[in-house]
Amino acid sequence: MWITLCICLCVPINCISAASFSSSGTCQLQGRFKLNGMYQEGDVILGGLFEVHFLTVFPELSFRTEPEPPYCEKFDMESFQQAQTMVFAIDEINKDPNLLPNITLGYHLYDNCVMLGMAFRAAIALISGPDESFSDLNCIGPPPVIAIVGDPGSTPSIAISSVLGLFRVPLVSHYATCSCLSNRKKYPSFFRTIPSDAFQVRAMVQILRHFGWTWVGLIYSDDDYGIYAAQSFQQDVQLFGGCVAFSEILPHDSNQIDIQHIVGVIQASTARVVVAFSALTYLMPLMDEVALQNVTGRQWIASEAWASNPVFQSPHFLPFLGGTLGIAIRHGEIQGLHDFLQRLHPDNDPRNNMLRIFWENMFGCSFWGRETDGEQVKKVCTGQEDLSSTDTAYTDVSALRAAYNVYKAVYALAHALHSLMQCEEGRGPFSGNSCADINNLQPWQLVHYLQKVNFTTGFGDHVSFDENGDALAIYDVMNWQPSSDGSMIIRTVGVVDEGAATGKVLTLDEDALFWNFETKKPPRSVCSESCPSGTRRATRKGLPVCCFDCLPCADGEISNTTDAIECTVCPEEFWSNPAKDQCIPKEVEFLSYEEPLGISLTTASLLGTCFCILVMVIFAHHRNTPIVRANNSELSFLLLMSLKLCFLCVLLFIGRPQLWTCQLRHAVFGISFVLCISSILVKTMVVIAVFKSSQPEGKGAMKWFGAAQQRGTVLVLTALQVVICAVWLSTASPTPHKNNQYIRSKIVYECAIGSVAGFSMLLGYIGLLAAVSFLLAFLARNLPDNFNEAKIITFSMLIFCAVWIAFVPAYVSSPGKYAVAVEIFAILASSFGLLVAIFAPKCYIILLHPERNTKKAIMGRETLKR
Repeated sequence: MWITLCICLCVPINCISAASFSSSGTCQLQGRFKLNGMYQEGDVILGGLFEVHFLTVFPELSFRTEPEPPYCEKFDMESFQQAQTMVFAIDEINKDPNLLPNITLGYHLYDNCVMLGMAFRAAIALISGPDESFSDLNCIGPPPVIAIVGDPGSTPSIAISSVLGLFRVPLVSHYATCSCLSNRKKYPSFFRTIPSDAFQVRAMVQILRHFGWTWVGLIYSDDDYGIYAAQSFQQDVQLFGGCVAFSEILPHDSNQIDIQHIVGVIQASTARVVVAFSALTYLMPLMDEVALQNVTGRQWIASEAWASNPVFQSPHFLPFLGGTLGIAIRHGEIQGLHDFLQRLHPDNDPRNNMLRIFWENMFGCSFWGRETDGEQVKKVCTGQEDLSSTDTAYTDVSALRAAYNVYKAVYALAHALHSLMQCEEGRGPFSGNSCADINNLQPWQLVHYLQKVNFTTGFGDHVSFDENGDALAIYDVMNWQPSSDGSMIIRTVGVVDEGAATGKVLTLDEDALFWNFETKKPPRSVCSESCPSGTRRATRKGLPVCCFDCLPCADGEISNTTDAIECTVCPEEFWSNPAKDQCIPKEVEFLSYEEPLGISLTTASLLGTCFCILVMVIFAHHRNTPIVRANNSELSFLLLMSLKLCFLCVLLFIGRPQLWTCQLRHAVFGISFVLCISSILVKTMVVIAVFKSSQPEGKGAMKWFGAAQQRGTVLVLTALQVVICAVWLSTASPTPHKNNQYIRSKIVYECAIGSVAGFSMLLGYIGLLAAVSFLLAFLARNLPDNFNEAKIITFSMLIFCAVWIAFVPAYVSSPGKYAVAVEIFAILASSFGLLVAIFAPKCYIILLHPERNTKKAIMGRETLKR
C-alpha cells in the first residue's frame, strides 16, 4: 500500500505539508523540494542517495516572505564518482542479455549534501515520485522506485530505514557501518554492501592475533563510532586472551591538556601497539602532539576511518606513523568505468542538474536558460572541456572502495530482480505459491529475493547477505610505507575475508610489509611471554588476564599447548615426562635379576644354598663321628635341607611377579621355615630328653623321643602349615598387582597377598613355633657342656626372632620393590643366622680340631666339669 507523501523540513520553521484531497478525488502535492539529481526512465526505477556536496547552506530568514530553500556547496568529486558508478552499473546491466532480459532499469539519484534533513527529503521525494497529482486512492500499482542505493551515512540510514521499513522498501547502503543497523526487527528492509563496525573490529583483532600482540593500547574518539567500536574491541580482544594496556578517550573539543595526557600515557605504557578508533577530526591534534613529543617505537593500528586517508602522508609524520597497519574498505576493479567517466558531458542529458554542477566545478562553465520546446540550455565555458586530460578524484579508478560497494549494491538488486523474474507460477514463495507480478511489483517482494542474493563480481568477490542484511566481511589490509621522495604511501598488503573459500580469514604478504623499527621486524607487545608446553598460566593479582606467570605443571600433569590455563592429569597408568608436555607409560618397578640389588640378593641366596650343601657334605662324610651323631644326625640333615629351601625360596621373590610365583613364594617360604623351626624344636626337645634320661628319675624319657617320634613330630608340625597354605591359596590366592600408591610416578608390580587373615596365620604359626623353640632352649641353657646344643639353639633362635621383629617396621616403611628386598633380607639373615649359629661350631671341630671329635673327649669334658 502506498501513500503519497511530501515532507518539507525548514529551519527555523518545520512544516509537514500533506497531500490535499480535492473534491474530484485527486491528491495534489502542495509543494516540491529543490534537490540536485540525475534521472533516467526505465521499466523499473532504482533510487540513489549520495553525498555529492559537503555543505548545506540555509538562506537568511525573513518573516515577511516564504523562506528560500537551502542549497548545497563544496562539490565532492569522489562522491560524484560513486553516483556515476551507479549509472554505469545500470547501463552495464541494461546491455547484459543474460541479466534482466527484456527489462530496462532506470534511476533517480539525489544529493543529500551530508545533512540528515536533506537526505530525508531526498528519500521522501524518491518514494513519492515525480507526479504532481495522485488519483488512485486504492494504492494499486508499482511504487515510484523499487529500491534505494544509499544513504552513505549511518545516521541518515537509521532515520530513512525507520520510515522505509514500514513499507518494506529495500535500502542498500554502500557506506553506513553502524552495527545498530543490523537489528532486523527495527530495520527489516535494510541491507548493506559494506561490513558493519562489528566486523571491522573483528578484522583488526585478526591482525593482532596474527602477530601475537596481546598487550595493546586503545584510543578512541568521544562519539558513537568510537565508543561502540572501543567496547566491541575490548570484548573481542579478551576472547583471544589479549588485554588492553590503557584506554584513552580523544575529547571532541580537542582539549590540549587531555591530548598531552594521552601522549604521556602512550609513552609510559609498555604496550608497543596502539589501536585508534577515531575520525580524522579527532585524530589530527593527537598526531600533531605525538610528532611534537617525538613518540617513536610504537606500532599504530588504524581503523577504517583513517587507515587510507592521505592527510598523514607527509614526511613530517614518517618517523612516528611509518609502518602503520590498518584496514580499509575492500577495493575493486570495474572494467570500463574509467572510459565511461571520461565520456560524461552535460549535453547528453541537460535535465540532470547534478551534471551541470559537476561541469561548472571541473571547467568553470556557466549555464543559464531553460529547456523549452527542444531548446538546449546555453552554456559558456572558460576552460578545456575534455575529461580525458584531467587527473582528479573523479577519474581515478585505481583503488575503488566506496564506488565498488555501490557497484555491488546495484548488482545485488539486479540479481534479486532477476531471481524474481525467474519464478514459476505455482512454485512461488508468496501466498498460495504465487510469484510477483512485474507490472505490479511491490518492494517487500524484492526484499525476499534480496535476502537470498548470492553471486560473484567480475573482480572475484563473493556477494551475499546474512540474516541481518550484512554483507560478508571483507577488508583490505593497508601498510604505510616510505616513498622515494621521503613521504608516505599507503599500500595494500593483504585482505581480511570471512567468506574465504580456503577458511583462512587473514591473508598477508609479509614480505611487502614495512616495519618502522630498527630490527625491521614486527615488535613484541605482550604483558607476559607465552607459557610454553609443560607450564600453566597463573594470573598476577591485580593485573589484567594477559599478565601472568608461568608455573610448571605438577608431577603427573601435563600441558601440551601454549598458554594452557590448567594442566591435564595423566591417566592412571601414565606419568608426565620430564618436560611435562606428554604422558608416557609409567615405569613398572619390581625387583629384577638385572639390577644390582637383585643380583646381590640372588648371589646371597645361592651362596647360602651352597653353604648348606657344603655342610651336608661335611656331615655326610663325618656322619659316624660323635659330634654328628650326638644330637640325631637325621634331624641335622633335615634342618640343613629346610635351610636350603629357605635360601632357594628367595628366588621366587625376585623377577616380574606372575600368578604362579605369587602363589608359591609365600607358601614355600612358610613351609620351609616351619620345617626348619620344627626341626630345631624337636632337636631342643631331644636335648632336654637326653639330659633327663641321664638322671635317675628320668631314665624312661627317651622312649618318648625316639627316631620315629621325632620324624612324626616334624611331619605333623609341617603338615599343619601345609593345610594353612592350602586353605589360603584356595580361598584368596595371592595375585600380581599393579600398585600406584607407593610411588605415584611408577607402577610397583607386586604380589597382593589376597587374604590378610591367611597371611597372618602363616606368619603367626612360624612365630609360635619360634617362640616355643626359643623358650625351651632358653630353659635348657644351663645343661652340662656335653649337652651345650641348647645354648646354640637359644642363640640361633634369638637371632631368628630379632631379625623378624626388626623386619616388621622395616617392611612397612619400605616403598615398592624395597619392601620385597627387606623381606628377602629377613629370610636370608634368619637363614644365615640359623646356619651359622647351629652348624658353624660343629664344622669348626670337625674340620679344625678332629681330636675333639671323639666320645672320650666329649665325655671327658663332661666329667671334668662335674
